[in-house]
Amino acid sequence: MSETYRTVADAATARFVVQGSEFLGHVRPVDAVADAEAFIDRVATEYEDATHNVPAYRVRADSDGEFLREYSSDDGEPSGSAGKPALNVLAQQELENCVVVVTRYYGGTNLGVGGLVRAYSRAVKEAVEDAGIVEQRPHERVTITVAYDDSGTVRSVLESEALEFEADYEAEVTFEVRVPVAEADALRDRLQSATSGRADLA
Repeated sequence: MSETYRTVADAATARFVVQGSEFLGHVRPVDAVADAEAFIDRVATEYEDATHNVPAYRVRADSDGEFLREYSSDDGEPSGSAGKPALNVLAQQELENCVVVVTRYYGGTNLGVGGLVRAYSRAVKEAVEDAGIVEQRPHERVTITVAYDDSGTVRSVLESEALEFEADYEAEVTFEVRVPVAEADALRDRLQSATSGRADLA
């Protein structure tokens, strides 16, 4: 697989109604299968009153991007009428590290398999259009745990590299960092050097 890949630029939700049934297409970029599955669970919980929450994703399943994992489910819709069409839109647009969930509130009129295929495909297409498409480099997450004394040093290294991170200050300080795969080893080396080996990296 190539060094870069196409994915959605941001999270987005598209909404429309077909013969009384309301469809919501939720899409977001992810870095790992676990992130995709967590998003699917979150949407299913948030919209637990919906008739169906149909998931699909295409995610690079290893850091080298050699293996692409694809998944979809019809979530109670007729076989092949929902999950597969949703996944097909992602595949046709060559999107990776991307997850969608299409929420449906049944409106009292059966749409038939053809109508469902069109509606679920449209929900994904419109959500992707709203989100926008970008070229990305493969990223991974690095977790750094240090004592308070070293936290300022770690923060300054991350900021100097312009990396996205979240910091959690408890008994120790934990940084969750999103870093391009190609730069991850160099970052680990730099952090170990800066903290004289005191940083716990995962």
